[in-house]
Amino acid sequence: MTEKRTYTIPLRSEFRETERYNKTKRATRGARAFLQKHMKSEEVRLGRELNEYLWSRGGQNPPHKVTVVTEKNAEGIVYADLEGVDLPTDIARAEEKKQAQEAEKKAEKSTEE
Repeated sequence: MTEKRTYTIPLRSEFRETERYNKTKRATRGARAFLQKHMKSEEVRLGRELNEYLWSRGGQNPPHKVTVVTEKNAEGIVYADLEGVDLPTDIARAEEKKQAQEAEKKAEKSTEE
């Protein structure tokens, strides 16, 4: 069961009254907090393209709004990335990696015994 949504996150209010050198860092935290609130999940993972877009103009001048596509998997983990980036392949890769790690752990346990 995956839940997929699109949001336009207003970031200007997050960094408006912040020191210049902290604006993009604050915008990133604000995006994460927005998604935690609206997707009702504690664990939010921002995609690489979204992070690069937020930091594209440096640390002092982040974008005022950003449109993201989010997907929440069955475990409650929310993946977010820029609109237009294909999320399901990223989620599938993450799940495959997790399954491979679990298989390695089982193999190590069986060789130890």
